Amino acid sequence: MSLTPRQQGAITLASGGLLMGTLGVFVEEARLDALTLVFFRCVFGFLSLAAYCVWKGFFTRAQFTRRTVALALISGILMITQWVGFFDAIHRTSIAVATVVFHVQPFWVVLIGAALFNERLGVDRLGWIATAFVGLVLASGVAASNNLYGHTSYLIGVGEALFGSLLYAAVTLIAKSLGELRPHLLTLMQCAVGIVCLPMIAPFAGTLTLTHIGPMQWFWLIGMGVLHTGLSYVLIYGALPKLTTPVIAVLLFVYPLTAIVVDAVVYGRALSPSQLVGMVLIVAASLGVNLGWPLLSLLHPGGRTRSHAK
Repeated sequence: MSLTPRQQGAITLASGGLLMGTLGVFVEEARLDALTLVFFRCVFGFLSLAAYCVWKGFFTRAQFTRRTVALALISGILMITQWVGFFDAIHRTSIAVATVVFHVQPFWVVLIGAALFNERLGVDRLGWIATAFVGLVLASGVAASNNLYGHTSYLIGVGEALFGSLLYAAVTLIAKSLGELRPHLLTLMQCAVGIVCLPMIAPFAGTLTLTHIGPMQWFWLIGMGVLHTGLSYVLIYGALPKLTTPVIAVLLFVYPLTAIVVDAVVYGRALSPSQLVGMVLIVAASLGVNLGWPLLSLLHPGGRTRSHAK
């Protein structure tokens, strides 16, 4: 029995999310600093994406204008900074906590869009955003004093993941304005920015280890670039055009849910009940924002009608 394009897209997007959910294991097992991890992710991600783009014939002159190149380079700086912060957040907190905190990114997109483009948020969206940030407080563990007492590093990690989500929101908005540039090429250029810039800033930003890397460490580094930057992005970008917004909104949470399970199974770091409640709130709020679910409008007459009329 052959699958429909929509079914193929759903399976492909879920597969990409499952693969991305294992990223934290590669970060932990490589046992290298965040700057080194990101540099080699960029190297091997660039090579794998370049091979794919050549195979698909994506390198055409029409794809590269002054505007697209300039914006792609800016997004590259933001993306590489975000990756460094996220990887360091995993080291300081855990795979699950860093990933869950990072996934408040959709709400930054909404807030930044409202600030830049004067978009009206509405009472429902504001309610869902408030719900998401309550979930953030619970999921991050900052409400649990036993997690934080004397653990400045943990708080720094939570802050890095949160700041990374803000940077990624900016990258998302830039990508939306680059509709004419294939997303594979955008990621390729972001990796190129990392390859060039990270060695230049290493003396000021931290350690960049290029030698004395063991065979198993190379395995994790190559996997991070080929699997989590090459293959996973190809799967995700290939699936999105085949799916509707509601399906995408639901399936995008395969990634953080997989990361939570992987962290619990591999490292025994299960989220506490309050953190799981926070994760549920973030997921529900994200779906509410993306799908236009009514929330606060239910509290006043006619709210449901207005919400569905959007």
